[in-house]
Amino acid sequence: MSTLTLENVAFAYEKGRKVLQDLNYSFDAGKVYAIVGRSGAGKTTLLSLLSGLTSPTGGKILREGHDLQAEDRATLRSRHVGIIFQSFNLLPHLNARENVELSIRASGKKQRDVKGRALALLASVGLDTALAERRVLKLSGGEQQRVAIARALSIAPEIILADEPTGNLDLTTQDEIMTIFKRLAHEEGKCVILVSHSPDVARMADEVYELAPLRKK
Repeated sequence: MSTLTLENVAFAYEKGRKVLQDLNYSFDAGKVYAIVGRSGAGKTTLLSLLSGLTSPTGGKILREGHDLQAEDRATLRSRHVGIIFQSFNLLPHLNARENVELSIRASGKKQRDVKGRALALLASVGLDTALAERRVLKLSGGEQQRVAIARALSIAPEIILADEPTGNLDLTTQDEIMTIFKRLAHEEGKCVILVSHSPDVARMADEVYELAPLRKK
C-alpha cells in the first residue's frame, strides 16, 4: 500500500479558477519524489493538499488507505508529516538548537532529553554543536536549510514535504541537501516529496511528476 495516493484529485479556487484536475499519483516510502512544472502549474498547491493545509475540491487523498479528509489534520502535521517551507520559517531570535527543541516540544511526543535529541538531529544533517548554538540569522542559507530539515525530522515523520528546498542555494550546497533527502528516503524509509523548478533536483529524485498549467476555457 502506498504511503500517499491521489485519486482524481482536483482543486479550484472559490471563484472557479481550476488549478489542478484529475491527478492520480502514488507516493511510496523509501523514495524521493520531485514535483516539477512551470510557474502557475499548481506545485505548491499540491504540496498544501498533501500536508492537509488545504482540502481538495474534487477526488480523494489517501494516507495508507485512509481518507486524509477524515483525519485530524493538526495531529497529522505534528506527528506524521514534516514540512520544510521555502522561506525556512525559522524563529530568528532563537539559535538552531532552540528552533528544533521548540518543534520537539510542540509535537506532544514524550522525549526524555530534548536538548540531546535536538543536537543529534542537527548533527545528522551536518551541523556541529558550535553551529547548533548559533542564532539562525548568523547561519548561511544552506545551514538554515539544514536546521529546517532537522526541525521537520523532530517529530519522526513518515512523510517529508519540502517546497523549493534548494531554490536559493548554490549547486554544491544543493547537492549536499539532496544527499540528505536521499539518505532519509533510502536508508530511513521516509517518503520524501519535493517541489522544485531545478532540473538537477529532478534528476536526483527517484520519480518525477510533472504538472502542466490547466488551459483556460
